[in-house]
Amino acid sequence: MSEMSAEQAYLLVHNVYLGMLKNESRITRSVLAAVPNAHLDYRPSPTARTAGELLRHIAGADIRFLKTAIDGVFAPDSVKIPESATTPQEVAEWYEKEHAAKLDAVSAMSGEQLIRTVDFRGVFQRPAWFFLQVGLMHTVHHRGQLSTYLRPMGGKVPAIYGESYDSAEAKKAAQPVA
Repeated sequence: MSEMSAEQAYLLVHNVYLGMLKNESRITRSVLAAVPNAHLDYRPSPTARTAGELLRHIAGADIRFLKTAIDGVFAPDSVKIPESATTPQEVAEWYEKEHAAKLDAVSAMSGEQLIRTVDFRGVFQRPAWFFLQVGLMHTVHHRGQLSTYLRPMGGKVPAIYGESYDSAEAKKAAQPVA
């Protein structure tokens, strides 16, 4: 990986990543909130995470990767979803609030802060801005997994990158009858 200057990192984050992160967080929130509360123990196979585990993993990890870039340190136990957030809707609301606050903090970072080196569990070291990209890919990956759980659990798949069958049907149902 070639080195990026502080100015280049600042421009990348402000001209590309911030908009992507904001948009993806709205999609993630809609998928989290779409999980049926009555089926948090659903898993498509014995080796898969339950819907509840995956829901909390996505919300917590997304915030943790933002916090990593902000703080300049990867701290696995630094983000805790409140125990009082027990339903998917409550986790989604927590996620939305935390993501917005962390995104504001990222937008205030200087180029120098964005290029400081962060150690990831002693496995690799990369600049802080890199963890914004890794966090985004991690979230999209697990969000895709969770979205495939929704219909078998009796839920509806929200629009992700364009309309889903369920969002199109909801739109049709909301149309006034002629």
